[in-house]
Amino acid sequence: MKPIESGDSGYQGKKNKPLLAAIAGLLAGSAVTGILVTSVVQAQQVHRGFPYSVSQVMPHRRGMMMGQQADRHFITMMIPHHEGAVKMADLALKLSKRPEIKKLAEAIKRDQTREIDQMRAWYKQWYGTNVPPMSEIEDTGMMGMRYRMMGMMNMTEADLKALANAPDFDKAFIEEMIPHHKMALMMTHMIVDSDRPEMRNLSRAIVQAQTTEIEQMRQWYDSWYGKKSG
Repeated sequence: MKPIESGDSGYQGKKNKPLLAAIAGLLAGSAVTGILVTSVVQAQQVHRGFPYSVSQVMPHRRGMMMGQQADRHFITMMIPHHEGAVKMADLALKLSKRPEIKKLAEAIKRDQTREIDQMRAWYKQWYGTNVPPMSEIEDTGMMGMRYRMMGMMNMTEADLKALANAPDFDKAFIEEMIPHHKMALMMTHMIVDSDRPEMRNLSRAIVQAQTTEIEQMRQWYDSWYGKKSG
């Protein structure tokens, strides 16, 4: 099955160019951040196929990325990422013209809302405090750059407005949700070998659900919109 071509919609291309430029400028300058830049670019370029194996996309060394704080960092970054998907799903439930998209949106909202609640409860239990908003996290060093990167990857009100006003909502929804899911899959690398079974189970659940959803969306896109030559 051929991947979606980036030229199929002006919506996605216009949205990604300034984002990728900002991320590249923010993270350029070290070997580790170079890996992150590559991963984010791959996640945003919808026309490139995703191998579905997180270990093939990012180095299989949890300590290299986050060390002993991987679980904590993952929760802090994944909650707003999930919240963005839930907001997109809410739009789909209101604006989609296709029952397939509405059913997918229901599943995304149900699963990711449950995972958000789980992560909030774990964070409170393990660290004795509520999950801090990303805006309150110390914005220095490599960790600060990663949080800023994730902040740019999350859905903003302007992003949601652009999606809601897209000429073909269902087409734009798929073009937005596939790279959003891809980034979630890449992020799960942080917890695949966590010391906590809850986090390892969460990693497996995210990979299983979102890999299936990516494949569904690609098949629908092929069927509904066809392909441009690449």
